[in-house]
Amino acid sequence: MKIGVVCYPTYGGSGVVATELGIQMAKKGHEVHFITYSQPVRLDILEENIYYHEVNVHDYPLFEYQPYELALSSKMVDTVINEGLDILHVHYAIPHAYAAYMAKKILLEEHGKYVPVVTTLHGTDITLVGKNPSYKPAVTFSINKSDVVTSVSESLRQDTLDSFDIKKEIEVIPNFIDLELYRGDENCRRAQIAPNGEKIITHISNMRKVKRIPDIINVFAGIRAQEHAVLLMIGDGPEREKAEQQVRELGLTDCVKFFGKTNEVRRLLCMSDLFLLTSESESFGLVALEAMAARVPVLSTNAGGIPEVNVHGQTGYLSPVGDVASMVAHGLSLLQDPQRLMEFKMNALERAKAFGIESIVPKYEAAYARALAERYTVS
Repeated sequence: MKIGVVCYPTYGGSGVVATELGIQMAKKGHEVHFITYSQPVRLDILEENIYYHEVNVHDYPLFEYQPYELALSSKMVDTVINEGLDILHVHYAIPHAYAAYMAKKILLEEHGKYVPVVTTLHGTDITLVGKNPSYKPAVTFSINKSDVVTSVSESLRQDTLDSFDIKKEIEVIPNFIDLELYRGDENCRRAQIAPNGEKIITHISNMRKVKRIPDIINVFAGIRAQEHAVLLMIGDGPEREKAEQQVRELGLTDCVKFFGKTNEVRRLLCMSDLFLLTSESESFGLVALEAMAARVPVLSTNAGGIPEVNVHGQTGYLSPVGDVASMVAHGLSLLQDPQRLMEFKMNALERAKAFGIESIVPKYEAAYARALAERYTVS
């Protein structure tokens, strides 16, 4: 099968999932063509069966904002024709599913070729962008015109059905993880981070407002008041500067470390005792799954799809959004009970196995097969 993958080539969850899925499909012998405006950060184009096609958007004085959707649709058409693609898999409804529909129409009417489109909904395209009245008709249209639609969680699926007039069936195919990447602890040197035996607490995000970064700092401050601990803040974003100021005001500078964007995430997780996730909205919570794969219990909110990953009282604890006191109490209950902490660590790993890549990738292959079957029903 020759698959075209359209995604955002960034560190965000959708880009990571799209890239990893494409890599796995290539390993299974499928030919995978990534179509986007820059090379995805986790993509090795030297790997067998993987190809990258850059979307070039030219500057025109007439346009204040350059028409990326037009360039993307044209690139999809060219790639389908020149590379003989069988199917397009687009991640995000806007603008990717919308652009894919235009490419699909051009291919059918100008070239007599029907190319099915699989659309995967990841979250922001529905919960934030899609609900904007300016985009809502386009989002609804794009989803309904896709051959197969998937979402990364049941929460996101229900949110989509509640917010849009959707006629298509939406299948839940959760995000996945390659557990092999988290095996072994030969590079796990806790003393580098916690030289005096402190407990290590970690947070990873793009530090946007929706992540509620002040809550992260306040939860840590509450735990730190009763337990020697350090906080690792991994990632970067618009809330980082405020977080650094908050840390200074609370007198926590010596025990909070900001790493920014780093390729050492797995090494830092492997030495962690707890993972904090205080988001007010998460379609899935991929970082929580990554932590669990590294045997790290998760203290999280109960927002969106997080409860579908983090099991309260087994792999960590769930708290209402903004309930700092609850998260502090749950954190201390684990950190001050080594046997219970170890039990939760093992539970976290076992739960992560349910999202192993070998279990999830075949579901996408089945979705592709259904989409390909659609072309035989089109007159």
